[in-house]
Amino acid sequence: MKNKINSQSLLSTLWIFVLLNIIFRDLHQFLNQGYIEEMMNLNISEETKLFYGLVLEIPILMTVLSRILNNISNKWINITIASLLMIGTLSALAPADMDDVFFTLINTIAFLAIIYIAWKLPSKKGLDFSKVV
Repeated sequence: MKNKINSQSLLSTLWIFVLLNIIFRDLHQFLNQGYIEEMMNLNISEETKLFYGLVLEIPILMTVLSRILNNISNKWINITIASLLMIGTLSALAPADMDDVFFTLINTIAFLAIIYIAWKLPSKKGLDFSKVV
């Protein structure tokens, strides 16, 4: 008997994977000499902090939405959000060091997996026989 993972559960799990990679990539930066001092000397506006807080909230929200949305909504929201975050992640890569490239590569693979799995979700209303077998 084959164990098949529900698409919604898999999408939700991939979003948790993306979130953990974002968090640990940021924590990994603390290992760079002078990083804490550099961050403390930055004058970051409240609006910028709010923006980055909202960006970080997206994968958190997607873990829930992936489990509760119907297939049509799930398909298009996951494809859209994963595509936008992947573009944003890749655009921030320019001055990256090796660990940034590594975390970006891992997240890009996760985003592509999310897009692929979401694309395979049925997009027509009606019976979904894939869950029967």
